[in-house]
Amino acid sequence: MQTKETRSSMRFYEEDKLAAVDAKFEAQKIAFAPFVFQASMALRDLGILKIIEDAGVTGISQDDVVAKLTLSTYGVRVLVEAGLGMGLLICKDGKYALTRVGHYILNDSMTIANMDFVQDINYQGFFHLKESIETGKPKGLKVFGEHYETFYQALSELPEKEKQSWLAFDHFYSDDSFNKVLPMVFKFNPKKILDVGGNTGKWSLSCVHHNQDVQMTIADLPQQIAMAKENINQYKEGNRISYHPLDILKAESTLPAGFDVVWMSQFLDCFSENEIVSILKKSLSSLNDNGKLIIMETFWDRQKFEAAAFCLQQTSLYFTCIANGNSQMYHSEVFIRCVEKAGFVIEEDINNVGISHTVLICKKK
Repeated sequence: MQTKETRSSMRFYEEDKLAAVDAKFEAQKIAFAPFVFQASMALRDLGILKIIEDAGVTGISQDDVVAKLTLSTYGVRVLVEAGLGMGLLICKDGKYALTRVGHYILNDSMTIANMDFVQDINYQGFFHLKESIETGKPKGLKVFGEHYETFYQALSELPEKEKQSWLAFDHFYSDDSFNKVLPMVFKFNPKKILDVGGNTGKWSLSCVHHNQDVQMTIADLPQQIAMAKENINQYKEGNRISYHPLDILKAESTLPAGFDVVWMSQFLDCFSENEIVSILKKSLSSLNDNGKLIIMETFWDRQKFEAAAFCLQQTSLYFTCIANGNSQMYHSEVFIRCVEKAGFVIEEDINNVGISHTVLICKKK
């Protein structure tokens, strides 16, 4: 199953590429990483980067930046000077201009989604990362409330800003893939699809908009079902979407039966290896004899670009510290072992779907 193409990201990690002086500088960047991140957020959200961008290649003086804001000279000075060392800004003849890095911090949709996700969902809780590793529990989740066992119980109850930051991060990586994967799913002419972990209902809506006959069922936590209904009820096609609320980790929980396709998108990465196997075994009984299990996931070892692999590797720590304490963005070999252990055979293994996804089309053994 594995090929050179599917293991493309591994080449990034085969050798130590930095000279000693560069390596030491990189170490300092890590040492001051919290400072760098918060300063970048401040430069962006206080409007400083936008003012400097608007000045173009000729740049703008520090005093002129101050004149356009209600901030002190001191406040602007410490931020723009930090921005030089961070690589967001350059300064020539006393005038500041935006670098390419600064441009991406200010304008790139992926960078914005990632930064907002880190700031609003992860930053405070990550003080407890080491404790999470030691205990196998998401100790950083306590910043949202002591009574939650997983982040997904908290999601629907988050303040609006935090909720939107999480949804923007989640949807950024999946939405671009939906149009590309719809033909892969509907080539099997499914009449009934079970969307396990349907979240806000975007995939189910995509299906009923794509095909006028398909019947969808969303299986998810009751809190997530409530969020999905809010979105789906806005569309007349929503009358072809039904709901199956459950906590899939409960031993007594079951999935409904009689489906041509069971679909799981960015869902199984929310669970440990043993939990993945258990969930997939439950899905066996949901499928008709010739039905297909179709999984869409982001595997860090399947990425074309090192930046994508990096983002996925770091996102694993969100699961460790905030979400549930025991899952991650998986290496494909680890994940595929779970699929096969659960009783499935992978018929198609398709990489480079959308921004970063792999689609696994599976059948019962």
